[in-house]
Amino acid sequence: MTDTPALAIFDLDGTLVDPAGSITGGIAYALKAHGLDVPTAAVLAGMVGPPLLESLHRLVDAPEGLLDAVVHTYRKQYIEHGMAQSLPYPGIPELLARLRERGLHLTVATQKPRNLAVKLLRLHGLERFFHSIHGSPDDETLPPPPDGKVGIVLDALVTNHATADRAVMIGDRRHDAAGAAANGVRCIGVAWGFAPEGEFASLDLAAIVSDADELERAIGMVLDLAPEASAC
Repeated sequence: MTDTPALAIFDLDGTLVDPAGSITGGIAYALKAHGLDVPTAAVLAGMVGPPLLESLHRLVDAPEGLLDAVVHTYRKQYIEHGMAQSLPYPGIPELLARLRERGLHLTVATQKPRNLAVKLLRLHGLERFFHSIHGSPDDETLPPPPDGKVGIVLDALVTNHATADRAVMIGDRRHDAAGAAANGVRCIGVAWGFAPEGEFASLDLAAIVSDADELERAIGMVLDLAPEASAC
């Protein structure tokens, strides 16, 4: 036996919770409000996951100072209206409950500002399942961390006293896989999120799953849980 916990690290938007258009619609709303062109639906979908300011710098042609205002407008719209539109993906609350019952430590590692992540999880009754919640700084006008999700995943490991070989990352984008790989953690990709076509094929994933039951089995396989712990 070991004192090192088995740790499941979850991404948030696109993995645990379906934003249901609240993110892409909110970005479009904020861009229009500041007189900026709105990208295509595919480009907007690709902005789900990375820090918003980073995506705006990369994809939107606008003066530097105006982008901070876009972020502020987007966040106000998201808090007042968008957050309530989101829903947990099918089977996710039940999966989290089963994993907790089996003794796993559960944590969230998201590039969403941490306080917003806590509010979103609390809104949907999911906060209670997690031992810790890790995210980006709450001030979104600050430059995003240069290492992307690497430091956030590391914080999750350290806080939960977990080692890389006893942990698994679950996410829907390449940023999740990159943050996991840099910390020596294996990653499971969920097919219900926002990865564009072909993105998973270029990643070294432990598994790709299409529903919560498949995800439970994959977590059991990666963490080498006892058969009774990984059976659905």
